[in-house]
Amino acid sequence: MSENSTTEVENASTATTEVPEAPKRTRRQLLEREGEVAADFLETLLDIADLDGDIDLDIDGDRAAVAIVDSDEGRVPRRLVGQDGKVLEALQELTRLAVQSDTGDRSRLMLDVAGHRAARRAELVEIARVAVAEVKERGEAVDLDPMSAFERKVVHDEVLAAGLVSDSSGSEPRRFVVVHPAAEGAASDSESTSEGEESTSEAATDPQ
Repeated sequence: MSENSTTEVENASTATTEVPEAPKRTRRQLLEREGEVAADFLETLLDIADLDGDIDLDIDGDRAAVAIVDSDEGRVPRRLVGQDGKVLEALQELTRLAVQSDTGDRSRLMLDVAGHRAARRAELVEIARVAVAEVKERGEAVDLDPMSAFERKVVHDEVLAAGLVSDSSGSEPRRFVVVHPAAEGAASDSESTSEGEESTSEAATDPQ
């Protein structure tokens, strides 16, 4: 057989063995998949611990939102939230790791238990509004109490919506939000480049 004939046979063999690529999933489909994996992990965890609770799935912006809620069989144990939400934060991190192990991609899903985050979000919105009013009245920056990354993001979003500027100062776990008058905040943002300063940018890219 000639060299040309051999090449043609090899090309034909390659053509017949090629497998078409699977269509790429949309961002929404990827987030839905994250939620499904998280739900499986959490349901297994609840079964092992013999705890009551149903799983609700949603998409919040650019992340999967998973919630353990009260079921017909009983209430979700509030110890899954823990003092200051510390148990919830740990459970969220475990769930993210489980999703990453399955999908191969870093997860930013948000986990809630018994409506804790929803209630806390409402509190934080009010805290931010009070701070905004104080800054506008006094014309000076206001420091808030230390918060988690989730809590800081909620405050940053609210401050931004009010037309002011905020950034974060301090180190974990004592990191806190500073709300600035608009002009002062703009100057602060231009000077702040370390660690991709959360400032109002944390509202778009929460490291958590």
